[in-house]
Amino acid sequence: TFSPDGKKLVFLGYEDKKMGYHNTLVSLMDVADGSIENLTANLDRSVNTVRWTGSSTQLMISYDDFGKKNIATLSMEGELQLLVKDVGGVGISRPYTSGSFSIARNGTIAYTAGSEQRPADLGFANRRGARKLTSLNEDLLGHKTLGEVEEISWRSSVGDHDISGWLVTPPDFDPSQKYPLMLEIHGGPFTAYGPHFSVEVQLYAAAGYVVLYTNPRGSTSYGFDFANEIHHDYPGQDYDDLMSGVDAVIEMGYIDEEQLFVTGGSGGGVLSSWIIGKTDRFAAAAVAKPVINWASMALYSDIPEVVASYWFEKPPWEDYEAYWERSPLSLVGNVSTPTMLIAGESDMRTPMPESEQYYQALKMRGIDSALVRIPESSHGIASRPSNLIAKVDNILAWFARYRNVAPQSY
Repeated sequence: TFSPDGKKLVFLGYEDKKMGYHNTLVSLMDVADGSIENLTANLDRSVNTVRWTGSSTQLMISYDDFGKKNIATLSMEGELQLLVKDVGGVGISRPYTSGSFSIARNGTIAYTAGSEQRPADLGFANRRGARKLTSLNEDLLGHKTLGEVEEISWRSSVGDHDISGWLVTPPDFDPSQKYPLMLEIHGGPFTAYGPHFSVEVQLYAAAGYVVLYTNPRGSTSYGFDFANEIHHDYPGQDYDDLMSGVDAVIEMGYIDEEQLFVTGGSGGGVLSSWIIGKTDRFAAAAVAKPVINWASMALYSDIPEVVASYWFEKPPWEDYEAYWERSPLSLVGNVSTPTMLIAGESDMRTPMPESEQYYQALKMRGIDSALVRIPESSHGIASRPSNLIAKVDNILAWFARYRNVAPQSY
């Protein structure tokens, strides 16, 4: 977009290094001579949005940082001034980073103000500070007791990494009792969860589960190097980050170790199916819209070039072994966990045949399994509210077959 005086052009982009993940940078072009300067060289984060503030010497940007979306001003010298931290609340299905903002002519900011307990409200910010203006969902949620959301961290068993996560407890939580634990894994893999409202997570907590969601290595908002820990190695040591998180929650003393459950969608489906091929510690799994066979996915997904050129070093016909060794299907011979698969029939990102392959393999091995097909659904199953409810209901029904209904007193 051009500056108000027409002398500068600002745009978002990245230097393509053929890595799995690249930070999106803010670049500034001088219209007169065509010279380009990177304004966010010192910000090891990916910028989502950039706008002129009304002045031709200052920009406003948003970027994700440690699972939260920030709004800041950016000078022509690359200096940042943080304005707002609680942006979010737009994607209510799962607790992904989200949110947007707009700028008035006088520099006042309107933004989506989110929290762990509520979807987005309207926020207002200026030089004197930021505040929430609305309470749009009190008629729906004000009379309900939601699960408490607590941020936790732990040291991974592999590598020198502290991993962030969030723990959601049932509304009537009593730490003297033992509860089932549900590990819920984000997709992407290059995305991030955070302290944001989630219909799915709150419904799981309301059904009596302690829910752990987390940002293992490969997640965004922690910098270029952390995201690319899984470059050409996915799934990989992100598995260890997740298992270390489960261990850390068990050590808190209120989890029934015989009642562990795992679920995730897209990249989370990849990891949940990978997990049950590596361990039998989970009582049941719900694998949503996964990649099961990277070679087949690369050839009929809608992102073949991304898979073959960025996530892998070569196309599958040149290095099939690399694709196979990262495919959950390669571990299906180890699986003993009862597993339900969920996928949209119109999904072009991780097409239905991925789930069908895994379902057939599980059936051939005699593993208790089910396949739920969501009619007319694309990759974003929860984009239609009825599909979101269908997904949650099926997961809860599947897990109920393998859990103790009530928390146990010890």
